[in-house]
Amino acid sequence: MAEEIKVLVIGSGPAGYTAAIYAARAGLKPILYTGGEPGGQLTTTTEVENFPGYPEGIDGPRMMMDLQAQAERFGTEVRFGMITSVDFSSYPLKAVADEKHEILAEAVIISTGASAKYLGIESEQRLLNKGVSACAVCDGYFYKGQEVAIVGGGDSAAEEASYLANICPKVYMLVRRDELRASQIMQKRVMGKENIEILWNTEVEEVLGTEEVEGIRVVNNQTQETREIPVKGFFVAIGHKPNTDIFKDYLEMDETGYILVQPGSSKTKIPGVFAVGDATDKVYRQAVTAAGMGCMGALDAEKFLAAKEVEMAN
Repeated sequence: MAEEIKVLVIGSGPAGYTAAIYAARAGLKPILYTGGEPGGQLTTTTEVENFPGYPEGIDGPRMMMDLQAQAERFGTEVRFGMITSVDFSSYPLKAVADEKHEILAEAVIISTGASAKYLGIESEQRLLNKGVSACAVCDGYFYKGQEVAIVGGGDSAAEEASYLANICPKVYMLVRRDELRASQIMQKRVMGKENIEILWNTEVEEVLGTEEVEGIRVVNNQTQETREIPVKGFFVAIGHKPNTDIFKDYLEMDETGYILVQPGSSKTKIPGVFAVGDATDKVYRQAVTAAGMGCMGALDAEKFLAAKEVEMAN
């Protein structure tokens, strides 16, 4: 028999936990499923220095534990499991947890986040958070005054290379083609930075170092010439994949899978379904913006449920 609940929160990063905090304080008794990576992307970050309220910084996993405890304090039930399928074709909204437990929810807040794409080489994964990062805005400050490299040729890579160039004396930008995919304005910005050196037709063979990044070995994919470049930070900016596959039959998405919401809100095209955080945001992708969107999702859900109650009463 299906479990009937008021609010289901799918995902447990800053967006999901903030949505749960607000929903719980509104008396909506949310149930939150953590997903396959409890706490989201920040659990893979050792130090978070740019979230307001932590003057000394905070360990990423510790911050997520604090958010979870805060959500539970107000009555959120946190469940370690995954929502494996949904059916938004009727109301109440249906979801299945761990392929067996059926849930009927009056409102659903999607906060499943997005996963950074990596190159897939062993040394890159081994040195993750030891000099390898997928977010220059998050981690670039740790390499202030040091030489770094960034791989990618799109707008995100160009933007992050420009950011790094403001704090690092030298930025190597590794592009596997002979041109940038970035927009003209972003290309112009990169070309205007004297301390950004673009290496065309270049791919990474290995990230060098044992305990931390000491450099990279790259190969020119036309001449097959290899070279080693000493750097302390290695940033991967080849895109993100939103974790939204289970919703594709019901919600509008862009070509890369980000859920589309009504401007200025968290509302999707399905009444009662709200999307927040990195599952819908491909522009900012920061913990603080995700948390703000989580707040929006809970407030939108609260208004929706209040309107439903009035509708039922009449």
